[in-house]
Amino acid sequence: MGAGGLRLHVLASGSRGNAAIVENTVTGAGVLVDCGICKRDFLARCDEAGFDPAKLAAILVTHDHTDHTKGVGVVLRGLAKQGVEPTVYVDDAVRAASKEIESVEDACDLRALPIGGMLSVAGMAVHVFGTSHDAASSCGFRFEGGDDAVGFMTDTGRVTGAAHEALTNVRILALESNHDVQMLADGPYPYPVKRRVGSDAGHLSNDQAAAELETLLSDRLEQVVAMHISQNNNTYRLPVDALAAACARMSHGARVQAAYQSMLVSIR
Repeated sequence: MGAGGLRLHVLASGSRGNAAIVENTVTGAGVLVDCGICKRDFLARCDEAGFDPAKLAAILVTHDHTDHTKGVGVVLRGLAKQGVEPTVYVDDAVRAASKEIESVEDACDLRALPIGGMLSVAGMAVHVFGTSHDAASSCGFRFEGGDDAVGFMTDTGRVTGAAHEALTNVRILALESNHDVQMLADGPYPYPVKRRVGSDAGHLSNDQAAAELETLLSDRLEQVVAMHISQNNNTYRLPVDALAAACARMSHGARVQAAYQSMLVSIR
């Protein structure tokens, strides 16, 4: 597999539902990261991306919040009717905390997600690292296939050392850029929620994401996508501008774009 052998299809990203597929173009197989969207949207955006759901090898669940899990059951049941039974990987703490995961325990091959370890699935090596979020447990991923690599991290209030290491030297980087600090401060959320979002167990701001991106820029990095953008405390332009400015400061030519709540973004 040469460079560009992996693709990232962000089906949805935001507080109303999250789902993304990392596709191995050599095998055609893919891995679904989270499923917080309905079956109709899942199938429609797979079709738009040109990805065959029958090629879905696994579902990886980052944490137990419902915007990442609420569609798992209905999508699994829909796929099962087509004879497709992807393995579901979830951390034991998330499994215990999530009613959505509990509801599918008897309907799929459910396996422990090894945070700090590695999986081999869909012809890819998947490195699993912990993140800092107010959930039972939370994680992000580094996908490697041939000489290609995708880094994927959302839902974290700070960048852990393990996360930084895993996201280094990737070609495609999916990086949370959740909120604008001033918009959050001036916005409609109650103060305790504002404090949670901006805490080390909340979400990365545009400024935090841009600062981290500066440290991750490499000759290999080609594509950056801003993830989990708040519809109340951000715009789709602000995180792109912040991340693009980080690239410009370092004279780096990576392309920066936003992931959307209700629109597919495919990155090749």
